[in-house]
Amino acid sequence: MEEQGLASAFSDGPAFVPYLAAGDPDYESGLAYVEALARGGADIIELGLPFSEPIAEGPTIQSAIVRSLEAGMTPDQFFEFVTDLDVDPTEIPLVCMTYYNLIYQYGDEEGPRPFVKRAADVGLSGFVVPDLPAEESDPLRTACNEFGLDLVFIVAPTTKGDRLNTIMSQVSGYVYVQARLGVTGARDDVSTQTESSLSRLDAYDVPKAVGFGIKTGEHAERIVAGGADGIIVGSALVDIVASGTEAGDSTTTVADRLETKARELTDGAQRGYQKRMPKPDT
Repeated sequence: MEEQGLASAFSDGPAFVPYLAAGDPDYESGLAYVEALARGGADIIELGLPFSEPIAEGPTIQSAIVRSLEAGMTPDQFFEFVTDLDVDPTEIPLVCMTYYNLIYQYGDEEGPRPFVKRAADVGLSGFVVPDLPAEESDPLRTACNEFGLDLVFIVAPTTKGDRLNTIMSQVSGYVYVQARLGVTGARDDVSTQTESSLSRLDAYDVPKAVGFGIKTGEHAERIVAGGADGIIVGSALVDIVASGTEAGDSTTTVADRLETKARELTDGAQRGYQKRMPKPDT
């Protein structure tokens, strides 16, 4: 059966899924930075809609969220941002990563449906909602089903048993495999928990994308070689935005660095995928 929705991005090898906070450090620069990731090989792009209490985020992404909020980002401006991107969402799907309160409170009708409808109208393909328990996700799942959007859940290294089954019964598109405990942030090593986390998901027919801590092409290579269907990278990219902003570098300079880093990560993922390919008979 042909893959549909976000899952189709994983059909031809490992998917590179970068994250940036929309509108960080300002609206126009934010557009340029997301477009640079598309040029660098992104298969899916996660766009952060800032929320004032980002419980899953480490200091790097928290700072990006503050910059975006201070620049005026709101849910309505977020939807305009998506529309203004020079990225074809039919070729590179766009995912909104945000917190449930923003989704639930949007619009005149109580519940998530107005937000999901608007998201579908502007071309978004799905959501990652870190603070939404799978046990309480039926309203959002129903709205996503109505408008044809995917709902991605995060699976931690400690998620097992009935809770894992509940999450996997609600997930679609891909599952976000948390490589380590804690909050987001680039690391200098690859967690030893990653392969065991992936092995627990073997029984579920949904792509597995690993995030939390991926920083280099070598990290990407090792994680994909270990069985991941894709890599999710946020903090390492946000670090580039932050350092360029602090140094006063031009938008073009920072965008070029992001594109270069994206290519490094994409190439690493492809090397890891080749290591998993069967060796030809000699």
